[in-house]
Amino acid sequence: MSHRCLMVAIIVFITTEAISGTEVVGALGGEVSFGPDKPLPAPVSSITWKHIKGGETVKAIEWEDGETTAPNPRFTGITDLDTKTGKITIKTLKFEHSGDYTIDISGKEQAQRFTLTLMEPVPQPEIKLEPSDNPGVVYLRCEYSEKIIWRNSTGQTLTGSKIFPKGESITVKKNGNPADFYTCTLWNKAGSKTSERAYEKDLFKGSGPGFGKLFAFDFWVMVITLAGGGALLLLLICVLIICECRSCRQRMKHQQDKKEFRLAELTPGHTSTNNSKQTTREQPVPPFL
Repeated sequence: MSHRCLMVAIIVFITTEAISGTEVVGALGGEVSFGPDKPLPAPVSSITWKHIKGGETVKAIEWEDGETTAPNPRFTGITDLDTKTGKITIKTLKFEHSGDYTIDISGKEQAQRFTLTLMEPVPQPEIKLEPSDNPGVVYLRCEYSEKIIWRNSTGQTLTGSKIFPKGESITVKKNGNPADFYTCTLWNKAGSKTSERAYEKDLFKGSGPGFGKLFAFDFWVMVITLAGGGALLLLLICVLIICECRSCRQRMKHQQDKKEFRLAELTPGHTSTNNSKQTTREQPVPPFL
């Protein structure tokens, strides 16, 4: 009885291992490679990878007689095969590529099966700076839903505090070394991405190449807004000065014309000269004797 139980357990274990296979996780839009974990049995006359999804089985890629082809349009142009190791590489991954994969070597299906699961890739993280009332302390925030890993410049993993609605933050104290830095890494089964370094010299000095990014562009938005407002104010002042100068010139010209007109009226020579010319023209010419 014990021998039967042992045989059943062995059969169940082997069957479960064959069915579950090897889990492979890829990122949408990225690429993934997987293949047999043992050397290919020699000699190898052909290699065929098959994709099984929704009860449908298609050939993903095959190699035979020295020629490699990807007969199914789902894999054409994006699939490669290493004929030495049997490893398959699929690029520009889409959800339609998820599912089970099997490999036939020299016409014989192998026991190992691969299950490909696809996930959204993690975004490129960006650290945000939150000042505190203490000039020697700041808070760094990484506001994402994925798993977050904080590290400092020594490679030490730091413990973050949960923040609402998502993400983590860490408290950074000024230690007087401007070369010290901190990073935020996002991770999921499909991959990971790490933020740019947040240096202490930027965190506590309020300047440097990373300052704008630490403020998530709010700092540069403020600078651009103030610069634009200042330029507009300067233009308005110039327009007012020009208008005032023109108005002043017009008033001066008007006063000058008025002054000349009054002087012309008050000049006696101007009137008497005109009258004498008129009297001379009216007197008759005396007769010749």
